[in-house]
Amino acid sequence: MANYNIVSDISDALVKLLREGMVPDIIPGTEGISICHPSDKGDAMLGLCLYDIRRNNDIDATERIAVGSDKMRSPSMYLDLYYMITAYSSSDIRFRALEEAKMLGRVMQIMEGNSTMRPELYGKAFSEMKFLPRIEMLELENEEKHRIWNIPDKPYKLSLFYKVYPVEIESERITKITRVTETEFIIGQKEKREDD
Repeated sequence: MANYNIVSDISDALVKLLREGMVPDIIPGTEGISICHPSDKGDAMLGLCLYDIRRNNDIDATERIAVGSDKMRSPSMYLDLYYMITAYSSSDIRFRALEEAKMLGRVMQIMEGNSTMRPELYGKAFSEMKFLPRIEMLELENEEKHRIWNIPDKPYKLSLFYKVYPVEIESERITKITRVTETEFIIGQKEKREDD
């Protein structure tokens, strides 16, 4: 089960995963990889932007969950999180495109090798999840990529797009239930029918 923090926990887990796989070989320091919007990237060399959140319609969450012996929690909500990952090289302009391509190549390698967010890699927040989130690379048309980028006066930079799903947010709605505490049985002799 996960509370509302799971959205930020997922983003943080992705940053940690990329830092472990890219620092210091490709990016010098951990501060070079962060969650940021392309229009406000600061000193980031690799930026992850959570650009959309949608309800996941693949999971039919209709069953209530027992909380103790006398309460039931309403079904959880499941989400799909959408990320854009962009490389920002500060190298000489002659080498910039090559360095950014190298960074994005390593991102794809890391994401493909860790396509399921397993608790042993991502920590406590993932240990009690009913469905472990998956990381899936999206194949979008150029027009859609440019629409997502949508920063006036800044040309589109080559970016990668990923979906992380399903992400569970548990319901806060808990109802009290009354259990059957006693039953009454009437034992008697069955009347004999005339045709027996």
